[in-house]
Amino acid sequence: MSSEDLEKYETEMELQLYREYRDVVNLFSYVVETERRFYLTNDVQVQEHTEAGETYFEVTMLDAWVWDMYRPARFVKNVRVLTFKDVNVEELAKSDLQMPGDKPGLPG
Repeated sequence: MSSEDLEKYETEMELQLYREYRDVVNLFSYVVETERRFYLTNDVQVQEHTEAGETYFEVTMLDAWVWDMYRPARFVKNVRVLTFKDVNVEELAKSDLQMPGDKPGLPG
């Protein structure tokens, strides 16, 4: 496999991952970013721990989707992350836009 073939493959995988993200993002309430991964979830807990003067974070998520193009199954039942780095949790804004078929009284 040439480097050009590998680059084309990775580009196609990234596009496929983006399309999957676009399809599932509305199912979730939170975006969680750690130094290694990006997650979507509806249930996230972050606990700060201090031991021997060092602070670390324990992040737990249930029923999450993980942004990782090398992972064959991106839906994960339970996730636990321990990190000394920053953790960013953002609540996703629910879109006010609805498809016409989603409105009550209109055929879908």
